[in-house]
Amino acid sequence: MNIRSLTRGDGVVIGAAVLLFIASFLDIYSIDGASDSADIPSLWGSGPVVLGVVLAGIIGAALVVVARGLPQPRKVAGLDLGQFGVAFTVFAAWCALGNIFDPAGAFDNDGGFSDGLGAGTGLILALVAALIMAAAAVATPLVPALKGALLPAPRPAAPQPYGAQPQGGYGYPGAQQPSYGGQPGQPGQPGQPYGGQPQQAQQPQPQAQPAGDFSPFWFAVPVPRPLFGEDGSPTPIAELAPGTWYLAVEQRGSALVAQTQDGRRGVLQDTSGIQRG
Repeated sequence: MNIRSLTRGDGVVIGAAVLLFIASFLDIYSIDGASDSADIPSLWGSGPVVLGVVLAGIIGAALVVVARGLPQPRKVAGLDLGQFGVAFTVFAAWCALGNIFDPAGAFDNDGGFSDGLGAGTGLILALVAALIMAAAAVATPLVPALKGALLPAPRPAAPQPYGAQPQGGYGYPGAQQPSYGGQPGQPGQPGQPYGGQPQQAQQPQPQAQPAGDFSPFWFAVPVPRPLFGEDGSPTPIAELAPGTWYLAVEQRGSALVAQTQDGRRGVLQDTSGIQRG
């Protein structure tokens, strides 16, 4: 799960879920004239409130966040996991609103509410948290301000030319390479060919640059975007997530050939708004 793919809207959903969990330990109703030491149950003392508000809201928030962090969308019964999460949050807000009008489920003989009985601090706070959670879950795909990355992308190190070897590694120009049958040289000097005279160390040769004026660079996308195969297949092979840096290795018109962290290459067709490293 990539937490850098979470959006600001997901952060609001997480915060509302925490607020809902805290509210579940507060009073479910209040009684006029009752002392502070009165034994009033919390939201956990009511089964309908726990199932319809507390657990439904927390489960919905978890589904929304997990669906956003997965590299590939998961479907259940033909629906995305995130859509199930949004439905749970809306259901929790609806149930919280209904329980405000009947905080204890206690009616008198005339069919009205018990005298002096009202919604408690926990129930009111749970309604506020559930409404914020449902609003953020529904509005995140629609509001640009909520679609921004929750965590800023770290600045990448300067990229090496595409295909270059690490400095001092195998095949790096200027590294000590023993000649076949040669004698070992002194520290800091290359080996000598068999029967040959000592010669000065060869100067490092510059790396070959890619064809054209294009130079590979790091970039990050502002919102999740699909990466298509280089063969032109319409099915995405991966999804680029905000907050993660990818290497652009080639340019094809307005599109870029990008390489993911696991080595997969594909075509990014929508390059608008990308952040260059």
